[in-house]
Amino acid sequence: MSTNGLGTLCVLIVDDNAHMRALLRSLLESAGIRQIAEAEDGAGALARLKEREIDLVLTDMVMEPMDGIVFTRTVRTDAGSPNPFVPIIMITGHTERQRVVEARDAGVTEFIAKPVNTQGLVSHITAVIAHPRPFVRGGGYFGPDRRRHKAENYTGPWRREDDFGEVDVR
Repeated sequence: MSTNGLGTLCVLIVDDNAHMRALLRSLLESAGIRQIAEAEDGAGALARLKEREIDLVLTDMVMEPMDGIVFTRTVRTDAGSPNPFVPIIMITGHTERQRVVEARDAGVTEFIAKPVNTQGLVSHITAVIAHPRPFVRGGGYFGPDRRRHKAENYTGPWRREDDFGEVDVR
């Protein structure tokens, strides 16, 4: 059993690179996580989500035929999604601002730049499990609230002029 409280989690690794899946599996196991499922792409990951209850997804960004962005958006918005609220951490070497924004707008919970290590991975996993952000729906987006900080002196219903939608605190 894990001393960090993560030992009971079931984690799905989604990556088309077998070596990366093996590395992530090893990092998860070193953190005490034993229930680990794998998929080679987003389509396979959707099937795994329907087969068993998954607590957390670690996904790559660039895969064929369904990449991590399309996978995340499908999990969040498809009517047949088994768990639109599952935390999704994207792990990728593509860290250009445009890519990070694209991942955020698809609904990822966290974004980790490669290379990844056990300490960084555990820190991100702990953050999304112990301190989940509320989910919001609006303007074609559904996913974790993209705003991480509360403005103490703000009195309006939304933070920006273009904000609209509803908060889902599930």
